[in-house]
Amino acid sequence: MNEAPDQTPQSSLEPPVEPTADRKRLATLSLSALGVVFGDIGTSPLYALRECFHGEYAIAVTAANILGVLSLMFWTLLLVVTIKYLTFILRAHNKGEGGVIALTALVRAGKINHSEKRWFLLLIGLFGASLLYGDGMITPAISVMSAIEGLRIITPALDPYVIPVTILILAGLFLLQHRGTARIGALFGPVILVWFLILAILGIFAIASHPRTLVAVWPGYGIAFLMHNQLAGFLVLGAVFLVVTGVEALYADMGHFGAGPIRLVWLVVVLPALLLNYFGQGALLLQNPAFAHHPFYSMVPSWGVIPMVVMATTATIIASQAVITGAFSLTQQAVQMNYLPRLRIVHTSAQKIGQIYVPAINWLLMAATIGLVAGFRSSSKLAAAYGVAVTSTMVITSILFYVVAREKWGWGRWAAGIPTGLFLLVDLSFFGANVSKILHGAWFPLVIGLVVFTLMTTWEKGRLSLARQLKALTLTFKAFQDSLQPEPPQRVSGQAIFLVGDPERMPTVLINNIYHNRVLHTTNAILHFKTEEIPRVPNLEKVTVTKLGGGFWKIIVRHGFMETPGMPQVIELVREQGLEFNMDNTSFFIGHERLQGGGESGMWRWQAALFRYLSRNAYDVATFYQIPTEQVIEVGLSMRL
Repeated sequence: MNEAPDQTPQSSLEPPVEPTADRKRLATLSLSALGVVFGDIGTSPLYALRECFHGEYAIAVTAANILGVLSLMFWTLLLVVTIKYLTFILRAHNKGEGGVIALTALVRAGKINHSEKRWFLLLIGLFGASLLYGDGMITPAISVMSAIEGLRIITPALDPYVIPVTILILAGLFLLQHRGTARIGALFGPVILVWFLILAILGIFAIASHPRTLVAVWPGYGIAFLMHNQLAGFLVLGAVFLVVTGVEALYADMGHFGAGPIRLVWLVVVLPALLLNYFGQGALLLQNPAFAHHPFYSMVPSWGVIPMVVMATTATIIASQAVITGAFSLTQQAVQMNYLPRLRIVHTSAQKIGQIYVPAINWLLMAATIGLVAGFRSSSKLAAAYGVAVTSTMVITSILFYVVAREKWGWGRWAAGIPTGLFLLVDLSFFGANVSKILHGAWFPLVIGLVVFTLMTTWEKGRLSLARQLKALTLTFKAFQDSLQPEPPQRVSGQAIFLVGDPERMPTVLINNIYHNRVLHTTNAILHFKTEEIPRVPNLEKVTVTKLGGGFWKIIVRHGFMETPGMPQVIELVREQGLEFNMDNTSFFIGHERLQGGGESGMWRWQAALFRYLSRNAYDVATFYQIPTEQVIEVGLSMRL
């Protein structure tokens, strides 16, 4: 079996990296990964075991059931995170970037010749990405609320303050997003490291009082639990699944840190701490089943409950921040790949590429998250809404992994099919257990996912339909030159750049400008932005300049789906290619389509109406590409769609 290595080999022309510096870099990346990647999965002990014995599908708190649930949790963490994701899925990276969008880009750039098969795979990839928005709304709500619910442990008199305090913290978190996390992000790793150490210490003390809990590592206890409890035991899998929520975020964040640090931190810190804490909670329940209402806080000595509530709240805020940042990154990728209309994307750090802020998504997440807290009013009820979206995405990831393994790595049917089959067996089991939650609130993330999926597919279909119509209205360069021969337009000194969607055709904005004004600049360039199926394109490969003749040039700007191209950088790269354009003295011509209904677009009427609405509200082209508005000339074109 062949695969691309996780990291690019070092060039033989570069000086060797000192082992000490290499170890220091690994330690730094590992600590950063701990704060960003594992915050979500690291706060699951606040509610995961509790939901098995005190949630919507609670099972009796007996010794057999406790050991059975612990066994299922142990093997879930081992099979899903350690084997599936860390051993196999992290290999399916797109030039170092992970996540379902990056995986979908790999499939789109693959060797599949059957158009219907490719279209189906792209659709399920987009649906998987869409579902992550629902997850991004529930995660902050359930995480922060489960931490604040520790107030009830301090004294029942504080119970009325749980909802208001949770909403206040979440509102503050979203209101501060525009400032970025560059300054406080350095604290994430150390804080989460302390959190995992606390999880481990609490678990060790609890296990010491009841070491018998450790026998649950034997898979027979989990199998016996499922066989004895049958349907009730199967439904409890929906709560057991909560121990791996956040695993898709782990895959999506690999581009920031690399697979090596993520694997190292998981095996050395995260997995041991989680297992110790879950087994510690189980030991506590074996001693006193009455603690099932909140086994996590019941492990904490009375003097430490208040500090623990503060620490848990801090950890859940960090976990929520990682999910919010992931939603921003996912949106940027979707915009660059033309699955969503242009949105305002603000870079909050000059040093870190991944530090972005998307206002529209931020306010949407804020409204939905606060609405979930106010509507469900407890983390247990929110837990009932959790799982369906994540398990659906995990199933889709397994399917796309099989395609990548077969096409990109050249694995045989059995080599790719056996691990994928095992992954799907586990994924579909959890999916089936979580389906029962749909009437208990799990419909919410599915509806959100369906709405986002509809927006993505509608935007892509509308853009393709618009491109077909524009092609019929444009000319090739030769036909354009021939059309100028009978009556050449007047030439004026200056430089002009025309943005175009199809680099093989002359843009309608140029044709209309000549038709109405009969004037042409001495130096003209048609410029096309092309998104590649890779995260980033090196600067040396970004710009291709071709001389067309007659004072015309063609500029192709290639960028990755993790990049937001800016015109100032493009002009600098063009100058390096020998074409002397001056940013301050160049006129930029942009076509502006005025869409009306009634055209033959091949879309449903409601889809066409939705596309027209999205197009009208898309972020301004000039601002998106950082073009000075005083140098922009817009030429309108009426079209029916």
